[in-house]
Amino acid sequence: MDVIRWLLESDPGVRWQVMRDLQGAPDDEVAAERARVAVEGFGARLLDLQTDDGYWGGEAYGIDGDRRSVMWTLQSLRRLGVDPDAAAVRTAIDRVRAGVRFSEADGGRPFFDGEVEACVNGGVLAASAYFGVLGDGADAMVAELLDGQLDDGGWNCEPIEESVRSSFDSTLCVLEGLLAYEQVVGEAAAPAVREARLRGEEYLLERNLFRRRSTGGIVLERYENFIFPPYWVYDVLRALDHFRAAGIADGTPPDPRIGPAVDLLLSHRRDDGRWSAGEPWNGEVFFRLDAPAGEPSPFNTLRALRVLDWAGRA
Repeated sequence: MDVIRWLLESDPGVRWQVMRDLQGAPDDEVAAERARVAVEGFGARLLDLQTDDGYWGGEAYGIDGDRRSVMWTLQSLRRLGVDPDAAAVRTAIDRVRAGVRFSEADGGRPFFDGEVEACVNGGVLAASAYFGVLGDGADAMVAELLDGQLDDGGWNCEPIEESVRSSFDSTLCVLEGLLAYEQVVGEAAAPAVREARLRGEEYLLERNLFRRRSTGGIVLERYENFIFPPYWVYDVLRALDHFRAAGIADGTPPDPRIGPAVDLLLSHRRDDGRWSAGEPWNGEVFFRLDAPAGEPSPFNTLRALRVLDWAGRA
């Protein structure tokens, strides 16, 4: 089948990224398609669900895995690639800045100042950078993240005094946030930020993005369960997509140590050239963004194809 044509029949959040990453379409055509994310399809539906007080679902983060919250809605909008300068987006972000705070148990800070866990602050930092609201709160989050980096190079959502071993989940959340911060701040970012990111990436590379250093076996079987949106959950496709973005930003070629992860990704390719949706993670959602589990997934197929193209394995 014509996989690209099939992808272009999907949501605007898929189409514009296909045009940019897989077709090399002219910038003005890509921008025009991207502009549709805020006014139709999944992006518009999510924006319409915000209440006047700035919240989605009445929660900053979400209780007991509930994904109907500010945290996960902004993550979804970012991964859809909504134009951060679109009028509806600016209105939504202004509402969040004016009205949303984390609970007192999580620090009680304004949303874009983050809370107390590294994995959460990685996601908040990524959103702050993407939506153009970096400030003193973001600088404080970066300082906390750098202070919380463990000796093995990664991060864990458990306090540093309680954990000496990093988590793949937490580490990738932080890496995505640091990269987004660097991309916006540019040369003004302290060298320590990039150094911390590279150390964190090395933690994953030493393990081929999914293996135990001790045995070489897969750390958790769920790392092969590719879901969209990924929320805080680690999987190999999400990790490869990060390394692609980091490599493009840094101007560096793919590290050979991603090879086994690319092989694993290819092993999940369907006979028709597409990738299936994974089993969705627990938690209530406003509506499903991806296909049902086991059905062809536009989001997974898009991400897999651009990773393979970058890795020279297309």
